[in-house]
Amino acid sequence: MLPFKLIYSDDYFLPIGSHVFPGEKYKAVHDRLVTLKVADASDFVSPRAASDEDILLVHTPQYVHKLKTGTLSAREELEMEVPYSADLVRAYWLAAGGSMLAADYALNDGVAISIGGGFHHAFPDHGEGFCMINDIAVAIRRMQRDEKIRTAMTLDCDVHQGNGTAVIFAPAAPGNRVGVVAGAQNPIEMGRTRRTQTDVFTISLHQENNYPAFKPPSSLDMNLPDGMGDGEYLACLGSAFSMGLQRFRPELLCYVAGADPYYDDQLGGLALTIEGLKQRDELVFRLAKAEGIPVMVTFAGGYAHRLEDTVTIHANTVIAAKEVFGK
Repeated sequence: MLPFKLIYSDDYFLPIGSHVFPGEKYKAVHDRLVTLKVADASDFVSPRAASDEDILLVHTPQYVHKLKTGTLSAREELEMEVPYSADLVRAYWLAAGGSMLAADYALNDGVAISIGGGFHHAFPDHGEGFCMINDIAVAIRRMQRDEKIRTAMTLDCDVHQGNGTAVIFAPAAPGNRVGVVAGAQNPIEMGRTRRTQTDVFTISLHQENNYPAFKPPSSLDMNLPDGMGDGEYLACLGSAFSMGLQRFRPELLCYVAGADPYYDDQLGGLALTIEGLKQRDELVFRLAKAEGIPVMVTFAGGYAHRLEDTVTIHANTVIAAKEVFGK
């Protein structure tokens, strides 16, 4: 039995047909964890779908109405890059409910993992990059609305910058944000953009020369060069997390454990190994545990040529959490 809960439903499946995003990966991860005896039936909790009221904590009424009524324009559907259907809307609402439940469990147990979610490209008024609803933001705003937390930090380790999350939590007043060019001797200030005093601090470690073309500033962006491997990546991650904690103290960490920094990912250009990605997860969990910060985990990305590799990477995130929090 795990010392934390895994949030999962067979209905996490994304009905998008033949697509580079493997909508079937969630069940494959569940089955792998059971087969390896990492988890048993008692470790899994089924979520309920988020309510429209929950979704409206982040997304505009006009956008939610379009999704619920199937009235997206052709351009809006093209920008989302997944084929619209009512069943797909239900899957994304369920993913948001799963992330909310994971956040709630994390506050009690120290960590919880939703085997789904991580849709960080969704903006308040539109979807992008396979992301219809920003479940991470919905979970944070729901926890804040219920007065369970005041502050949160997102640590996004997908290969692609979390542009939707950055915009959702961007404060309005001018000030400094920091962008760091990995490999430089000193952090490089990327200019005056937005202030950092906010209730949510966003960190994104991503390949600089990759989607999205325009990257709205996170509180802290770590812009990684093409082909970066395990050692350099882990050093950058440690630096980014430490820099973030020096500037902001969260009551909840939302860790986006992307599988696509993997060297054989179809949509990525970094060069992490499967073992390096597990070390990444271990590092995040060890640092969060040492700081006493609860961690809500969502999966993201994962477009390896072999689905088995993506499944292994995601399963290893659970194994890493078990190794760190089971002690």
